[in-house]
Amino acid sequence: MRLRKISCLTALMVVLTGFCLAAVQTQEEAVVPTSPPVITNRQITLLCTSKWTGPRMEDGRPQVQDDILKRMRNVPVTMAWSIVSGAGYVHCYENATSWVVLHPDEAIVGRVLTAQYMPSHPDYNRAIMAQGKAEGRIGNSNSWPIDMLHKGDVYVADGFGKVVDGTLMGDNLANAIYAKSGNGVIFNAGVRDLEGIEQIKGFNVWHKGADPSYLRDVMLTGINVPIRIGRALTCPGDVVLAKREGIVFIPPHLAEKVVAESEAMMVRDAFGQQRLREGRYTPGQIDGRWTPPIQEDFRTWLKENGDRLPVSKDVLEDILNSRIRNW
Repeated sequence: MRLRKISCLTALMVVLTGFCLAAVQTQEEAVVPTSPPVITNRQITLLCTSKWTGPRMEDGRPQVQDDILKRMRNVPVTMAWSIVSGAGYVHCYENATSWVVLHPDEAIVGRVLTAQYMPSHPDYNRAIMAQGKAEGRIGNSNSWPIDMLHKGDVYVADGFGKVVDGTLMGDNLANAIYAKSGNGVIFNAGVRDLEGIEQIKGFNVWHKGADPSYLRDVMLTGINVPIRIGRALTCPGDVVLAKREGIVFIPPHLAEKVVAESEAMMVRDAFGQQRLREGRYTPGQIDGRWTPPIQEDFRTWLKENGDRLPVSKDVLEDILNSRIRNW
């Protein structure tokens, strides 16, 4: 029941400024929406993920399989970017240059839950807080997205890069986030209590800087809406892959393809690089279309080394039965 209430709040946030009033009074009179907007956060999620045909979570986000998320951790960022951008989603990548990463050697992978923050506006923020109170929400608005997290989610927030007075979480909220999601966060904003956050084993954070100040003059304007993270756009329900090279947001219907294509290329590269070190083939032979003798050599190599490769037997069978013919 509580999840169903989310729609009213997010709808208010998304379209309040452009809401068509039933009656427009004089310019001096206050303008207040008199009925709920027609666009809900679930509808927004469905629009963003319309190509997904699998099961969905209660809030509408695609339920990408845990196995796909686990395998995604081994996918190189460059490979994921190549597949996603090649499918037409060109604004999928943000590099790591301007980010502070708590654990650079640890990947963040999961289903995206988004939140959008903006500089505070008294009237707009008053309406948002009143709507939240009416829906039974508890505490400050920056805790509301945390209440919605599920295992495997990654809380991704656009806090417009604010660090001083823009700290979206301290160690208390960080513990709450990790308890709910078992995952890290990506905040285009600041954090506080960094020493306490560092004590949370398994919790990784991409952020814009640490500051001891509290969150101030910031308001929550959207939950599970499309947001901008640097040069990338992410939608609720995307799968995020964040490694030291950068962040890739993967539309859910492409997640399995990204994993399968990447695993196949990792196997091909492992063979090719070994043979190049051995001097058996030239770079042109390995990088170009393989001749039948190279394909046969690869089949033999795969049978000898398949148990040591970080891919499933199904993937190996797919490579042997179909992919190798195109290499």
